Amino acid sequence: MHPLSILLLGIAMSSDAFAAAVGKGAAMRKPRFLEALRVGAIFGTIEATTPVIGWALGLGAAAYITAWDHWIAFVLLGALGLRMIREGARGLRGRGRDDVVAMDGHGAAASPHGHGFWALAATGFATSIDAMAVGVGLAFLDVNIVVVAATIGACTLVMVTCGILLGRVLGTLAGQRAEIGGGVLLIAIGSVILYEHLSRGAWPGLA
Repeated sequence: MHPLSILLLGIAMSSDAFAAAVGKGAAMRKPRFLEALRVGAIFGTIEATTPVIGWALGLGAAAYITAWDHWIAFVLLGALGLRMIREGARGLRGRGRDDVVAMDGHGAAASPHGHGFWALAATGFATSIDAMAVGVGLAFLDVNIVVVAATIGACTLVMVTCGILLGRVLGTLAGQRAEIGGGVLLIAIGSVILYEHLSRGAWPGLA
């Protein structure tokens, strides 16, 4: 997997968490940098762990379906991308210009008191389910899962930290637009993976 694709995957995977962080930042009163960094670290750790879990689960089945591995990665990434675009678009439609209710990235209002460790961990896990599914798809490809997971975790840490700090300024609409952008990136990455596979003449059953 090309290093640029890994970086774009990390950005795409962290966009969902960024959307949640913007919502939480909008609910906080002047969040400080260390507080934002703490939230970013929690989200980043969880986001780096879940793709490894998905990769381990998918690895057991990889040996039996290698002929279709790139198609599986394409379908998984494409489906997740479309879902992120749909949820982001739904969030944009559901908010008026003056709507400042903080959201958790999945349609639930964020409580002003929902910034404790377990509340943040639960939100981080909710936004990392997609990363676990991506990890399943990566099990069928020749990738270094440690590098991919570390990249996703680092991107999430940075984007969530920035999202918390920018939440009060940008509002939740910016987070929803970022989620749409992340969905587009996922579809693009899946398409590139499939193109690279087909360009080598590796059509299943025809190669």
